[in-house]
Amino acid sequence: MTNTDPDDVSIGGEMIRLGQFLKYSGLLDSGGDAKEVVIDGYVMVNGEVDRRRGRQLHDGDLVTFEGRTVRVRP
Repeated sequence: MTNTDPDDVSIGGEMIRLGQFLKYSGLLDSGGDAKEVVIDGYVMVNGEVDRRRGRQLHDGDLVTFEGRTVRVRP
């Protein structure tokens, strides 16, 4: 059973990079893991695969990895 309502994750600012957010949100344990899964195309941002670890995320962006979706909040 998949939870369709995303969890909100407060980033304490206006912007965070995708690789940082994956670790900060608890979707992944390390930055090295984040680099691999982003480059390999396993992460979706706002419903589309994004292979840019440095992509800037802003309030309301949705990040999905392995069936779990989290929403960026300032």
